[in-house]
Amino acid sequence: MVRAVSAEDFYSELPSFSDFSTIGALDDYRPVPDDWHVLAADIVRSGDAVAAGRYKEVNMVGAAVIAAVLNRLGRDRVPFVFGGDGATLVVPEKDIEAGREALAGVVGLARQVMELELRAATIPVSHLRSLGADIRLRKYCLSPGNHLAMILGDGLGVADKILKDPEASKPFAIATDEASLPPLDGLSCRWEPLPARHGHIVSLIIKPTGRKTLPDIMTALTDKLGFNPLADETRVTLADEKHLKVKSPLEGLHLEARLTSARNILRGWGKGLVERLFFFYGHVTGRRIGPYDPKRYLKELSLNTDHRKVGDSLQLVLDLAPEEKRAVEEYLNSAYEAGDLVFGLHVSSEALMTCFVQDIGNSHHIHFVDGADGGLSLAAAEFKERQSALSKA
Repeated sequence: MVRAVSAEDFYSELPSFSDFSTIGALDDYRPVPDDWHVLAADIVRSGDAVAAGRYKEVNMVGAAVIAAVLNRLGRDRVPFVFGGDGATLVVPEKDIEAGREALAGVVGLARQVMELELRAATIPVSHLRSLGADIRLRKYCLSPGNHLAMILGDGLGVADKILKDPEASKPFAIATDEASLPPLDGLSCRWEPLPARHGHIVSLIIKPTGRKTLPDIMTALTDKLGFNPLADETRVTLADEKHLKVKSPLEGLHLEARLTSARNILRGWGKGLVERLFFFYGHVTGRRIGPYDPKRYLKELSLNTDHRKVGDSLQLVLDLAPEEKRAVEEYLNSAYEAGDLVFGLHVSSEALMTCFVQDIGNSHHIHFVDGADGGLSLAAAEFKERQSALSKA
């Protein structure tokens, strides 16, 4: 007898998969309930902030969107996608008011503390479907108890267009008047940037146009690279324990304290400094400090990153040698000219990692990875330019 699953438990009860190379199995994606909503947020003129060298702050605000909503609604019930300069979540009808409140708090915090303008909206899935889009997803298991949503159906792309259109977004805009500070416990940035070991950190967004499938494209890309970005774990893992370097206890503390303890910066500094000292000591000595077991945490961290995901398109952050980068660019340009795919690509010398640790003792943590100096944000801008040009053609 099959147990009935309520609409609000759709994601928590969704079976997970662990072979990332099967993301192209379209029949395995399940439509979210019609009464769910998309919570979407991104930073206005994020390119200006990036040009001013503030991309770590941009990343932190994007991750704060996810942290605030998950801290309020629960980590197992809400699918999300981190986008570098923002984030998108899909929440049940029952939780929409609490989700709005959490997101409104991040909007206010970003404006007051970071001087960054975050636009935000909540858009019903039913409205996106009325426009011809959809939200279908699978749940990818990073490690036991930690998951990433893989989302298809063009719903996120349509939601993003609505979010950035002043007129279209009016009915869905989130009011930020008198918003309370969001719950950002667990949000941190305690690792040094990850330098490219092979030559270049490449932030890459790929979407088939329908002429060829994603498996077709990945087969061709694998042939060009000499390894499969969807299956070769040893080659694509960025945050392995051999190359992770913890920041000094004071480095980055001001940014972390400003976001997570805006009401009392001094208290945030004190709390953050104590946590960082314990973290630094545990990392250097390898000794367990309370619930923090450095050896276990580092092994889990290498698994619990979002350097591969699907949010209407395949999004990858890869470490490529110069000849691999050239081969990828040559293939993608030729496939784009042939009308087989749309892509966006950004190259940097290192990757950044922002962490969200909800319960370190129970191994509940996830780490958002992006290329430095623009990463996925600039790759997305290039992607949209190519998508627009292809539509006109």
